Amino acid sequence: MTIQETVKVKTKEAMLAKDSVATMALRGISAAFTNELVNKGIPPQEPITDEDALLVLKREQKKRKDSIEQFVAGGREDLAENEKAELAVIEQFLPQMMSESEIEAIVKAKIAEAGTVDKTALGKFTGMIIKELAGKADGADVKKVVDRLVV
Repeated sequence: MTIQETVKVKTKEAMLAKDSVATMALRGISAAFTNELVNKGIPPQEPITDEDALLVLKREQKKRKDSIEQFVAGGREDLAENEKAELAVIEQFLPQMMSESEIEAIVKAKIAEAGTVDKTALGKFTGMIIKELAGKADGADVKKVVDRLVV
């Protein structure tokens, strides 16, 4: 079953369960899939590939994380909670990301391999690791680990 088909099934289940947050999040995902198809010049009734679906889901995940950050900074915990609930729905379709300790082990190995990492080349070094771990680790987590380990 493709990601798009799974989203349709989950949407129906959420509607029957009268789960308004999940229904809204899943409908938003479906709309984002349609928008992605239209942006690529593909008819909206065509199925979206799982690769494109994952890209859309990651974009939606990032939007929710940014919104949560903004709402918390603005003292709007009520709105942040809703975004967190939607984020949980989105993340059930994404592959499990590496933990910081797993990322740390890889970064330490790369630092040992490179010898020393100059502060001026930190961006290139971080970019290289993010590229290598694409789809397996969150770029922000990789950057945080690199910044912590490279002194």
